[in-house]
Amino acid sequence: MIEAFDVIVIGAGPAGYVAAIRAAQLGQKTAIVDKEWLGGVCLNVGCIPTKSLLKNAEVAHTLRERGKEFGFTFENLSLDYSAAVKRSRQISDRLVKGIGFLMKKNGITVVMGSAILTRSGLISVTGQDGLLTELTAKNVIVATGASAVIPEAWKVDGEKVVTYREAILQTKLPKSAVIIGAGAIGMEFATLWNSYGMEVTVVEMLPRIIPLEDEEVSAELEKALKKRGIQTLAGHKVEAVERTETGVKVTVSTEGQTKSIEAEQALVAIGFRPNSNGLGLEEIGVKLSERGFIVIDEKMQTNIPGIWAIGDVTGKLMLAHVGSAMGIVCAEHIAGHETVTLDYEMMPRTTYCQPQVASFGLTEAQARERGYTVKIGRFPFQANGKALGLGDYVGWVKLVVDEKYSEILGAHMIGPEVTELLPELTLARMLELTPAEIARNIHAHPTISEVLMEAAHAAEGSAIHI
Repeated sequence: MIEAFDVIVIGAGPAGYVAAIRAAQLGQKTAIVDKEWLGGVCLNVGCIPTKSLLKNAEVAHTLRERGKEFGFTFENLSLDYSAAVKRSRQISDRLVKGIGFLMKKNGITVVMGSAILTRSGLISVTGQDGLLTELTAKNVIVATGASAVIPEAWKVDGEKVVTYREAILQTKLPKSAVIIGAGAIGMEFATLWNSYGMEVTVVEMLPRIIPLEDEEVSAELEKALKKRGIQTLAGHKVEAVERTETGVKVTVSTEGQTKSIEAEQALVAIGFRPNSNGLGLEEIGVKLSERGFIVIDEKMQTNIPGIWAIGDVTGKLMLAHVGSAMGIVCAEHIAGHETVTLDYEMMPRTTYCQPQVASFGLTEAQARERGYTVKIGRFPFQANGKALGLGDYVGWVKLVVDEKYSEILGAHMIGPEVTELLPELTLARMLELTPAEIARNIHAHPTISEVLMEAAHAAEGSAIHI
């Protein structure tokens, strides 16, 4: 017997499980299918465990490098990295169990197995035991995510050449590593590993690290990493990754010159490809881009009625919180509920290296390219009392503002806990507030958030504390 649903979600990551919950809230009989785990990459081997490991890394770095500054001394410091990994797994497990609870709470049927769309609305699920379950639904939401891009010649073996999945689970660190790719994953692992005393080299093919961020942020982060002893090689192309008896040899080239870097391990973090193969999408006529991403409209609908797609598999903006937002909007469209249209360019972006990086909207260069007359509001953390008290005051806040209408076009931040400062600014953008209104909003003192008020004052030409 084929069980019928109003909505079936394929993929139980932050996009999929949120879509399932919202659909159930709106009265839809809902099922969710996943071949591996509830919570997806984010909760199991991505966003969540890395933040746990990075907290351990922060403590390790303070103990190793800043004891004298804070007035404590000790002998024979021992850092147990396996304990950090154990803590990260406990946190992940707790949250994954929480997702299971939410499925039960909302009456969502969970089916574990590999799903294939045999025709629009009919899904065959093969469980790990080989048994076949058939489900049908009026609406199917594909939320299968993405996987790391791995050039075949580099031969990832999970030990000497790894992706984020192996890197996040290993309980023993090598003495040295080459990180290929200077995006968010590369920067976070560089911070983590360096904090435990590893020798780290980061290679990036594009002209600067974190290449999608504002140019000034890239330059500031490069200076901070250099001070920590992390070598960055931007504008270098990886020609070969070879395993050796002691680890790996990575050959890179720049401006016609080549050189080799030897280390115990190489981490490949050069991007992601969509998990769109093997689902039966092309067979039923779902349109895919040249790179395999599922093509959707602003409602998250594909070209086939009743087939929807959300999250990384669409390639819109491959971030967990964006996938979750897409899931809510998609479920609301399916249920005929009032909803919104997402502006992906204005979504918050975060990198949890040290110092942290956070941004949304247009960079200064992009704003000027689009013809805006730009004014900049900037404030440094060196002039913020809370940051000085924390001993964490590298960086600044930069607001990009349209001079004509005082519209906030974007914000770019590097410094302590800047990832926590984004919501005030993205909310201001959504509500069409100006820097003058942010400046008039009284911020508690002393707090890190005062830098936003001060940068807003600066954008209005009336900076107070600089």
